[in-house]
Amino acid sequence: MIAARLPDGESAALAQGVEDGASPFRDAQLIARGQLAPFFAAANMVAALLAVGGLWGSVKPGYLLGWMAAVGGLNFLLMHWARNQAVTCVGRSGRPVPQWMMLADVLARAFVWMSLPLWQFANLDPGAQLIAASILAGLGVAALGLIVVPSCALAWVSAFTAGLCTVLFVGRASVPFQHMLSIIFTMGVAVFGVLTVARWALHQLKTNADMGSASESASLLLQEYEQRGVGWLWQVDGDNRVTYISSRMTALLGRPANALLGHSLPALLGGHAELGRVLLGKQPFNALEMELKTPRGTRWISMAGDPIIDTAGRFEGFRGVGSDITDIRQTQERLTHLANMDVLSGLPNRGRVRQLLGEALRQATVSNVPCAIMFLDLDGFKPVNDTFGHPKGDAVLQAVAKRLCDEVGPEGTVGRMGGDEFAIVIPDGQSRKKVEQLADRIIVSIREPYMIDQTEIRIGVSVGCAFGPIDGATVDDLILKADLALYQAKDAGRGVARYFSSELQSEQDDRVRLEGDIRAAIDSRQFHLAFQPLVSAKTQKLVGFEALIRWNHPKRGFVPPNVFIPVAEECGLMGPLGEFVVDEACRAAAQWPEPITVALNISPKQIILPSLPNTVSQALGRYKIPGNRIELEVTEGVFLGDNNQTLDVLSRLRALGVGIALDDFGTGYSSIGYLNKAVFHKLKIDGSFVREAGTRPENVAIIQSIVQLAKSFRMNVTAEGVETAEDFERMRDLGVDTIQGYLFGRPLSFDRANQMVTGLASKRMAG
Repeated sequence: MIAARLPDGESAALAQGVEDGASPFRDAQLIARGQLAPFFAAANMVAALLAVGGLWGSVKPGYLLGWMAAVGGLNFLLMHWARNQAVTCVGRSGRPVPQWMMLADVLARAFVWMSLPLWQFANLDPGAQLIAASILAGLGVAALGLIVVPSCALAWVSAFTAGLCTVLFVGRASVPFQHMLSIIFTMGVAVFGVLTVARWALHQLKTNADMGSASESASLLLQEYEQRGVGWLWQVDGDNRVTYISSRMTALLGRPANALLGHSLPALLGGHAELGRVLLGKQPFNALEMELKTPRGTRWISMAGDPIIDTAGRFEGFRGVGSDITDIRQTQERLTHLANMDVLSGLPNRGRVRQLLGEALRQATVSNVPCAIMFLDLDGFKPVNDTFGHPKGDAVLQAVAKRLCDEVGPEGTVGRMGGDEFAIVIPDGQSRKKVEQLADRIIVSIREPYMIDQTEIRIGVSVGCAFGPIDGATVDDLILKADLALYQAKDAGRGVARYFSSELQSEQDDRVRLEGDIRAAIDSRQFHLAFQPLVSAKTQKLVGFEALIRWNHPKRGFVPPNVFIPVAEECGLMGPLGEFVVDEACRAAAQWPEPITVALNISPKQIILPSLPNTVSQALGRYKIPGNRIELEVTEGVFLGDNNQTLDVLSRLRALGVGIALDDFGTGYSSIGYLNKAVFHKLKIDGSFVREAGTRPENVAIIQSIVQLAKSFRMNVTAEGVETAEDFERMRDLGVDTIQGYLFGRPLSFDRANQMVTGLASKRMAG
């Protein structure tokens, strides 16, 4: 009759919660037990009354009344004890209730109740015996008051099952067999029902306790979320009327909560159309940003929400979170501005100019109103730097930037491409005459003298212009056409403006011829390397060279790298040209003593070639030098393409022992996220930062940051463009490891570089 039970281990595990320290389930057990205590006591006393009525006349009245008083008194006391425990023994400070104590409670009641029937059963007539046995069997149902503590329920039904079996055995001769079966069946149903209900009740109790704990945790988390200032919470009904909103948001809006509740949320937030649209869509949304007018000024907020759906699938509104992202947006805008700004002039930099030109070209394609791009190159600016120094040269560039902005005004955007090169993007170039007049005004304006520290400086400007999409349908194509027009302006004597036309196609043809000349130059080894010294900032001793490619064309004469390298990149010749540079650099390094290293530049088009690591490995093996004698310099532009492929090539090169330096760090695209890929060993500070550090304190701060960043990644730092003793001392004091610049030497031929190394070796031997 007691075969029905809870799943293996569940009864013991759950009952153990009563003895454990504070827990939601233990508290739920004690509270439920206290609530069921009156039912359990009443069942005992009602059954006792029925027994007294059924046995009156068969048992002495004194026995019956005394037994009745004992049953009633004991149940009354133990009922109050259980209810008191439901108050004093819950929570973290509650005293634990031992399981044996609860079992003793149940068994004491069972013993007192069964004492009279068991004692007097043999003396009863058959009718009274049948009544007593039936009441014993029925009283097993009273265990429903104990179902929240399985061990107690099991003890109760076990005790009454044992008592019933005892009295039936005693009365086997007087109680008819069919009545015995009926009584046993009643007891079996009671036991099975009690244990079945116990299984369900325990599951519900545990579920409710877990849900209560989770709900309490969620409530605490939400309170923490709001109190810590992370964000605010909101809820609306099916008509988008506010039903709850955090105090943080009411403070932001400058209105009390009672003035917001019941009002349309989109209306309260300024009638934001996008918010109204997503709420009408009844779909989850995230990171919806909107501008908000508040008593504190304009703020930006971000909202996320989920629809509220009831159990019947009906839409009941939205609930979600929001946050004030004004500071984040301002920081992002500042960072974006810095990333798109030229430090010296405050104008958009090369990358931003390309973006603006792309936007203008797309709009021109859609509207059939052509745009224009002007490329400007200052004439006679290099002598300014050579004669007056870079500080005055920088002041001239700043003055040029101001004059350009004054002349262009709202007609376009002025940007600095680098060095003494500027660009102007004109979205509306429909009137060619206006563009030409603007170019003429710019030439006249730039030609006016500049007074820099009481020094009069004169320069000029050449202008090349192209119209899109007439002259070029892509940004690169349009820039190329503007470049061709600029080249023509310089060839025409400088100080003039030229516009791309069909006549300039010959220039493009010349570029094609230049491509053929590059191919021939590679085969005939017309290229050679020049070597610029690298010295230690601490000892001023030679530590290596940077290898720079040079080309003396048989007919063109000296062709600058910035002329033939882009052509080589475009026509796919960087592979063989790069192999030549790597081979020559390794050959030079092999002839110099081991402390001397050779650094060489790798273009973004070359770094993506999977064959590059093999080329370097073969050259190292050919000249029998270790990988650490060679250093490859890459610019931040290598991360504009397939970053995974680039990092794979860099990692393979690093595995050869070759050093990888990040050149011109801080002047282009942010690649700080790639410094932790363990592929770089050195950062090179661009010369513009070095030269301007003497007059621009912010440049000193930038260099300090770069040095600290490099040291945190265990990298060395090289400063380029060191031309004066003051530059050197400043870089040394800032913690730079290696110095490169005209102060210690211009690019040298191999023979001159070899003499420098030989002289250094001789000094060491003499020392």
